[in-house]
Amino acid sequence: MAQNQHNISDLRISYTKAKLNIEGTDPCPIKQFEKWLNEAIETKTAEATAMSLATVNEQGQPSVRTVLLKDFDSEGFVFYTNYESRKASEIDFNPSVGICFLWKELERQVTITGAASKISKDESKKYFKSRPIGHQISAWASTQSSKVPNREWMLARKKELGTKFSDGIVPYPEFWGGFQISPTEIEFWQGRENRFHDRIVYRLEKANWSRSRLSP
Repeated sequence: MAQNQHNISDLRISYTKAKLNIEGTDPCPIKQFEKWLNEAIETKTAEATAMSLATVNEQGQPSVRTVLLKDFDSEGFVFYTNYESRKASEIDFNPSVGICFLWKELERQVTITGAASKISKDESKKYFKSRPIGHQISAWASTQSSKVPNREWMLARKKELGTKFSDGIVPYPEFWGGFQISPTEIEFWQGRENRFHDRIVYRLEKANWSRSRLSP
């Protein structure tokens, strides 16, 4: 194996900021998530709503990318995308997905598994209209996940659409909208010293959530 200019096998950080016990977690994982997310936002953690989303294609090949959480409640976690994108087509084939929030500044991680499904068009329209107009135009300009000649081609397409919608009224694109991930398992991970981390997992069992500790 080629030698990197840095000996990355020796790169280590000892996590000492907090600990996590079952007794200190909320019986409801959504409320526990809300608490941790609020702490991440309040401590100015970079991109606190960013989450890695893993999907699987028809050949069983997984793929992962980062998307932004835009809403959540007891029903699930919502993000938005182009419905013609790779992630959307893989969700159509297999709705089982995984997401991961990493809040490095707090030495915390939350991983969630569940099933993704499209939200209503009315909900997607409402959110689309709340976006900055530049974001709305970008949604129209992007042929997400498809091959394009170069960035100049994309910029020209965006400029053309900017001119088309210069009156500031951008219609809702039917190929764009939200997915909701309905969780069946949520794990809260708190980094600890010497890689002896705290892991508390919630599992949905007949409409009720159970809690247990996992070995690090």
